Amino acid sequence: MRGQRTATGVLLTVGALLTGTLSATAATAAPTAPAPDTRTVTTAEQHKARTFWTAERMRSAAPLDLLLTPRAVKKLKAPEPGGATTTVAPTAFPQAGGAWTGGGAVVKTSGRVFFTHQGRTASCSGNAVTSQNASTVITAGHCVKYQGSWHTNWVFVPAYDNGQAPYGQWTASKTLTTPQWEASEDINHDIGAAVVAPLNDQKLTSVTGAQGIQFNGGYNKRMYAFGFPAASPYDGSKLIYCSGNSSKDFLFSQDHSLGCNMTGGSSGGPWFTGFSETAGTGLQVSVNSFGYTFLPNRMFGPYFGDEAKALYDKAQTS
Repeated sequence: MRGQRTATGVLLTVGALLTGTLSATAATAAPTAPAPDTRTVTTAEQHKARTFWTAERMRSAAPLDLLLTPRAVKKLKAPEPGGATTTVAPTAFPQAGGAWTGGGAVVKTSGRVFFTHQGRTASCSGNAVTSQNASTVITAGHCVKYQGSWHTNWVFVPAYDNGQAPYGQWTASKTLTTPQWEASEDINHDIGAAVVAPLNDQKLTSVTGAQGIQFNGGYNKRMYAFGFPAASPYDGSKLIYCSGNSSKDFLFSQDHSLGCNMTGGSSGGPWFTGFSETAGTGLQVSVNSFGYTFLPNRMFGPYFGDEAKALYDKAQTS
């Protein structure tokens, strides 16, 4: 597909349907966003997750796909007007990333997410962002909670490499999602986050660096989307990206839309605006969320508005 490249690492594809959105063009401020929904992971659960994910289990984890049904489309509601644009700059990276032709920093901040869902091992993607606690990962809502159940054995593996974790496996101490996703799995708010516990007395972004993040930044921008797709024709062994000019979904959601053929497992991977191929850094403004079954080679990602900012603020101060 034009605009798509391959990098070292692992990528999962999105072959199903989820979205997220808010309008950033309204002049009036939105009401205060409701509090995000949070799950605290016990110390015992964290220990179990650390020992659970062997190289073989990571290789065999199934990509989590979602399907947007006609019934789900009918439940979609227009988002509230967005507030002022908020931008959080990237933080310093301790060293350059791996051998990705477009620049290395994103190889370290992007990674695979592994978890247990309804008794099976599954995978998504995620990204480390600048945060007060230096421990925040942004992903999709369905990558932390789906069909009414919080995922367990949740870990983030930055720069995943064919069963290997060159920068460690980071276990969630908390997972969070938007109240809209928690209440009804509203695809317009398919956004999740995780706070990961320290590893070897270090915090996540002191090891990986962190990307910037932006809220209420508007639509119709040049975007770069990254992820670890694992469904055919991909196998989860490479960090994949798509790039091009984005637009607003003209069908059923309020999401960003981008030409991209990533498949299941790429869910939760970051979308950037202002992305530098030289530095491998940008401002995260969405995540891989869904694709319509009747509209191939197009990815959709939720708009980061006030609800997304409330989620980020809750995560980074946890």
